[in-house]
Amino acid sequence: MDGTLVDSEKLWDVSLSALYATFGGVMSSETRTALVGASAVETMVTVYSELGLDPDPRAMAESIRWLHDHTAELFDAGLPWCAGAREMLESLAAERTPMALVTNTNRELAEHALNSIGRHYFSITVCGDEVPNGKPAPDPYLRAAELLGLEPAECLAVEDSVTGTAAAEEAGCVVLVVPNDVPVPGGLQRRHVDSLADLSTADLRRIYAEIDRELRERTA
Repeated sequence: MDGTLVDSEKLWDVSLSALYATFGGVMSSETRTALVGASAVETMVTVYSELGLDPDPRAMAESIRWLHDHTAELFDAGLPWCAGAREMLESLAAERTPMALVTNTNRELAEHALNSIGRHYFSITVCGDEVPNGKPAPDPYLRAAELLGLEPAECLAVEDSVTGTAAAEEAGCVVLVVPNDVPVPGGLQRRHVDSLADLSTADLRRIYAEIDRELRERTA
């Protein structure tokens, strides 16, 4: 969702910077890069560590609530689409292709985003607080494939972050990487494109088929 469909990472920059300001601190560029795609708990552990705060679980939980409330207000004002994302969703929906939204964002905040994106595109949605472990663990993608009634290897994941790509690969999905703010390394199970605006639904199927064939040949 964040950084793949909608360019909400910049809104997260705003809310994270505001959180740091409440503690009299400033977020480093290195920390912001590390937080792209991270879960809420991972984010707060990193924030508290950089600020030198006592990692009290109750205090961090309250900070997570503050961050999500602030971000929800930004989401409600409208989310800018990533290039080609809305058109790709429309095309896939027209072909009745099952789609799952898989995000590390918690359900309450994701619902704010879906008000802007449109939940009608997705057969199912899986949020970070609905699985034992968020990305980069494979749990969110394993759950999504299960709910779609598919094996992970039958699915093409579209991701923008190192964290999300690792989660999808670990689950067994083929991955199309569309980097947003942070570079994502290459790999056998993934392909890179600059933008979804450059692709058709046929291109998605071709990319999946090419990677799937190469993986099968390597294991034959």
